[in-house]
Amino acid sequence: MPRACAAALFVAFQAFAQPAQPLQTASSPTSPTVVGLENDWDIAPVLQEIAKHTDKLIPALDRIDARSWVDQGASETYAEQVQLAKDMAKEVAAAARELAENPEQLAASINVFIRMKNLDMMLVSLEEGIRKYQKPADAQALAGLEVEASRSREQFQRYIINLAAAREQDLKVMDVEAQRCRSLVTAPPPSTAKSIKKK
Repeated sequence: MPRACAAALFVAFQAFAQPAQPLQTASSPTSPTVVGLENDWDIAPVLQEIAKHTDKLIPALDRIDARSWVDQGASETYAEQVQLAKDMAKEVAAAARELAENPEQLAASINVFIRMKNLDMMLVSLEEGIRKYQKPADAQALAGLEVEASRSREQFQRYIINLAAAREQDLKVMDVEAQRCRSLVTAPPPSTAKSIKKK
């Protein structure tokens, strides 16, 4: 493989391995507008905030008396849901804090987001039970905790989308360089025949 080709591939790979850079618009080359992707020091506090809000769910879940719900005719699965929601909340908080240490992990970011959504669905079910078998005010309080974290969660969701777009852009650059190098490698060697000088 030509040295220039190998060097180009190495540079492209290094760019992919490095933290994704903020996406920019091409409308103004002299002063590009940065959009979307936050830097590590911008998104890390957002993840820490998500973790703090998730921690607040635990005391609210502790106030759920699922056993009394069963006495009122509720399904016994509610008790299992309460415990599962507590475990999920602890996992989300821990995963968010861990991701805050290195936010440039796309797979880990998606994993945290999916866990958050699964917890949301569990909380919706429990809120319905609280309204029916406990106190509507308690259900409203639990829903209020979720609303508090909505801004951070939306910001994290946008970050994941833009991080994925940045990674896709890096892969396209690597693909272009690989195709260019492949064409150089497979190209026929230049002719070495010496031209015959006319006498």
